[in-house]
Amino acid sequence: MTSSAIQPTTGSSGTTILGVIAIVLGFLCMLAPLVTGIAVALLVGCLILAVGIVRIIWAFKAETLGRGLLRGAIGVLTLVCGLFLVSDPLLATGFLTILLSAYLIADGICEIAAGTQLKPASGWGWMVFGGILSILLGLMIWGQFPLSGAWAIGILLGIKLLFIGLMMVTVSSAVRAETP
Repeated sequence: MTSSAIQPTTGSSGTTILGVIAIVLGFLCMLAPLVTGIAVALLVGCLILAVGIVRIIWAFKAETLGRGLLRGAIGVLTLVCGLFLVSDPLLATGFLTILLSAYLIADGICEIAAGTQLKPASGWGWMVFGGILSILLGLMIWGQFPLSGAWAIGILLGIKLLFIGLMMVTVSSAVRAETP
């Protein structure tokens, strides 16, 4: 299998399809923001629970008792954190709100950098616009914390997915139009 078969091209119809899927998911997140926020918090909690279990199992495979105890302690700590997140999803959404804010700011900076590198190509402005929007959303969440909680995760994740989808569709269409 060649590497081109693994990686889709920038202007492929697959990118357009993924963009449309992202747009639909964005609208769904915005229609039910509280449900989305709590679902994200529960999903993260369940994943951390699973990692805790895996770490505890990994501890039994340690070469020495000391390493096994250390790995086991880390596994139990991870498991407790997962239980904490699952047992109180509203508090978990507060933690995730801080992470989402930091992510949006960092992602926005990266999108602006990527957009300026594409500058002569068509669609670069959408990337820069999406990056600026991402930074603004991250700052808005940070400024409204802790009131922003679960609904912010749903609404802002929905907006971000919407703009990622629009960017994918726009850039994909522009690349297809430019290629002979």
